[in-house]
Amino acid sequence: MYWVTPRHLAGDDGDLAERMGDVLAGLGWRMWPTSRNTLLYVSPDELRGAEWILAAYPFELGGLSVAWQLSARSHVTSAMIEWNAYFTAGVPHEALADLLVAIDAREACGVGFEGPERVLTALSAQGWLRDVDRPRTTATDPGFSCTVSLELLPPLIQDADPRPEPVGWQAWSEPILGAPYLWCAGFSASVPHDLVAAFASSLASPVPVPRRNLPQCTEGRLSVVHRN
Repeated sequence: MYWVTPRHLAGDDGDLAERMGDVLAGLGWRMWPTSRNTLLYVSPDELRGAEWILAAYPFELGGLSVAWQLSARSHVTSAMIEWNAYFTAGVPHEALADLLVAIDAREACGVGFEGPERVLTALSAQGWLRDVDRPRTTATDPGFSCTVSLELLPPLIQDADPRPEPVGWQAWSEPILGAPYLWCAGFSASVPHDLVAAFASSLASPVPVPRRNLPQCTEGRLSVVHRN
């Protein structure tokens, strides 16, 4: 067992589905297997959903298959999904778990009153650097291997906002410039900024995380703080 930093380069230890399943079960979310070989979790108030969709191979972010889709709606009787968030395998499960806890604790997941500065402030508080050219929309870790940015969304990111060319938060880890990404995440336009901030703050946390397996692409970039 290794205890490593930084978190955004630690990977998911190969058990992202199981870790998130445990978190959701602990929050009291119910789970059903679907005919698409996915696992669908629904919150007790039936307003929030989380689905492990890797087996369904829905689409890719940054060349990586999406593994988790989170969603929220305003009313139980509404078929309209307010927003979605998507995560590939490899994303640190601690950051995704902290986001799920924040989603579960939020009384109205479809309403957000805080602006994008909330996300950037959360990252700056952990020592991340604002982009010189885009200081109000983009921040990068001090090692320049992970970026969180508010920008035009790629195709297939679904949201209730009908406006053309929507913008939303995207995050990705690129341990080696020009090499494949370690993981990617995409938040649709209507995801409240404080929820994205919960993910970003956990992602940038300097607290070491335990891993049994370390991503090969982070060799030389990942620091082992302690080894059991």
